[in-house]
Amino acid sequence: MIKIRLVTVGTLKEKFLKDAINEYLKRLSRFAKVEIVELEESKIQSKSEEQIKKEEGERILKRIKESDYLIILDLKGEMLSSEEFSTKLKNLIDKGVSPLTFVIGGTLGLSEEVRKRANLSISISRMTFTHQMCRVILLEQIYRAFKIINNEEYHH
Repeated sequence: MIKIRLVTVGTLKEKFLKDAINEYLKRLSRFAKVEIVELEESKIQSKSEEQIKKEEGERILKRIKESDYLIILDLKGEMLSSEEFSTKLKNLIDKGVSPLTFVIGGTLGLSEEVRKRANLSISISRMTFTHQMCRVILLEQIYRAFKIINNEEYHH
């Protein structure tokens, strides 16, 4: 079974987001083993945006193994349809790539070091979402991709 890791900066506080994530984790469990790693956000106190991104980036990179295939969510990343995303996942799975590690940065985004380490950079949308909401959207799209890969219906 494929292993998928989500490395995220920040914790979820909202019950409705936790409920949505738990629902998608339950649905995904028949296709993949999914692990979520939550990292602490840097405190802003008199630090520059670059310092904060660098600190968070160091914490992210400590959780990434050399063998991980790293997919980052980034506003500047490649825009994919659900079908294109499922094709990319299927190609990686067919090649035996595991784990697939997705990274969602903090409020300010990702450090240059994390961007350089990425094997693939994708964008969920040209719109901006909270990083907590991105977690739900990403899990839904991973689930949708597995449904597409397995030729199963999924419209909602």
